[in-house]
Amino acid sequence: MRFVAAVATVAAVAITATVGAGAQPAAQQAKVKAIAFFGFAAANSFAQATWAGVKQTAKKNHVSAKFFDPNFNAQTQVSQIQDAITTGRYQAFVIQANDGNAVIPAIKQALAAHIAVVAEFTPVGSNYATIKPPVRGLVFVGEAPVWNGQSLGKLGIQACAGKNPCNVAYLEGFKSLPLDNARTDAVKKTLATAPNVKLAADVEGGYTQASGLKAAQDVLQAHPDIDVMIGSAQAIEGAQQAVKTAGKEGKIKLIGNGGSCQAIAGVRDGTWFATYIIAEKSSGAKAAQFAINKANGKKVPTSYDSRKLQNPIGTKANLGNFKAQYCD
Repeated sequence: MRFVAAVATVAAVAITATVGAGAQPAAQQAKVKAIAFFGFAAANSFAQATWAGVKQTAKKNHVSAKFFDPNFNAQTQVSQIQDAITTGRYQAFVIQANDGNAVIPAIKQALAAHIAVVAEFTPVGSNYATIKPPVRGLVFVGEAPVWNGQSLGKLGIQACAGKNPCNVAYLEGFKSLPLDNARTDAVKKTLATAPNVKLAADVEGGYTQASGLKAAQDVLQAHPDIDVMIGSAQAIEGAQQAVKTAGKEGKIKLIGNGGSCQAIAGVRDGTWFATYIIAEKSSGAKAAQFAINKANGKKVPTSYDSRKLQNPIGTKANLGNFKAQYCD
């Protein structure tokens, strides 16, 4: 899963794609003419996978779609949501929040304007152990970060089977982010349930190959006896280079958090022990369909657990024919 989290100050760019907004017979005319997608950043592969799903659903429903790009800037994203409300052009929003708390006022404003709003991937609010939306009328498609952390911890325990002690390094995303802290806490608590597992290192690994490489190098220098390394898929891609350089390829089990093509390939060829998968294009498509249906007066669930789209426990035995829906 690309667990993106960054702070940028680059000016936002709006990316537009009109998909299949052709005329329909009067009897089939629906209320929704346009849907807006507020993603993490246009340059982000994970958000592009979500956008591909949104466009797919929009085309299927003969609706135009537009990607508002805040380039990871939370305040820019809030301003874009507010501006989109003011235009009156959109009947449905899919919001992939950079900051789940910052968007709450704008979401309430959109709902008051009778715009259907679906939050995708990032939970809205500060309760990271539930997928129940904290705002009445809001729909959420995704999973709780605490669930994600617990699963990563369980994969770590599985990788440590038969080894005592088993030294684990966790490359956290960003220590400054509450969402990452909630996930990290869940990883640690889960690992602590196994008597043979020792959390030897907990460092910031970030969400790029470069940051993962640097974090892994530091960990291996301080703890050359690491047996398992867990982190974002991007960080583990970088860590894989550090492990190889240190001559420990095959000796350290790697676990990623994300279903990129690199992560899936790593599990399939045995260089990774496992990765945690999110079928992000499918999730984007589901979120867009809920938003369109809700705007058209149809009943939709208040929340949808995205783990239903694909078994997230990406061990080699579980992958089956799954194809990655984005590449880092």
